[in-house]
Amino acid sequence: MLNNELEYGIYARNMPGIQAKLKSGRVAIAGLGGLGSNIAVMLARIGVGTLLLVDFDRVESSNLNRQHYNLDHLGMLKTDALKSQIEKINPFVEIETHAIKITEENTVELFKDYEIVCEAFDNAQFKAALVNAMLEQGGKKIVAASGMNGFTSSNKIKTHKLKNLYICGDGVPAEQVGIGFMAPRVMICAGHQANMIVRLLLDIGEA
Repeated sequence: MLNNELEYGIYARNMPGIQAKLKSGRVAIAGLGGLGSNIAVMLARIGVGTLLLVDFDRVESSNLNRQHYNLDHLGMLKTDALKSQIEKINPFVEIETHAIKITEENTVELFKDYEIVCEAFDNAQFKAALVNAMLEQGGKKIVAASGMNGFTSSNKIKTHKLKNLYICGDGVPAEQVGIGFMAPRVMICAGHQANMIVRLLLDIGEA
């Protein structure tokens, strides 16, 4: 009874038909930094049923300015830290984790059971490799990000569709002297990605 009441409370604001689609959703998140950690938490809060979390890194103090971790997580694998947070937010989400580096050799096997793959890397080379590998698979929907650094206008962050690829951001390269990553724009971009994933789960393909 308690579990039923808790689940109802978490999902009460979603329409029944919408909630059923979200609960049956399976989303893979590659990279659990400023984008991926916040995307995962947003999807968990609205009741996406299954999340695959992939990252080989550990939580460092420099992550805390924009990533969904706290001091207690320092030194932990990001996969473990994020899983523990999600379990406290929504215990009804099924979570699969892999604390490994994504390569050309393991990409297909890692994401074979997930129709939607969220690219959330902070490395341009990794971004391109994952997106290209997923596009070659056909049928996969990829939600990626490019450009969210600094503190320029949040209105410049948009979502664009290129066939099965959805790119969120302002498109401005991150390699700019004196401009780093700050929580507001990173989280705005993460919100764009999370919202696009929700739209795809609800069979809305427009950006």
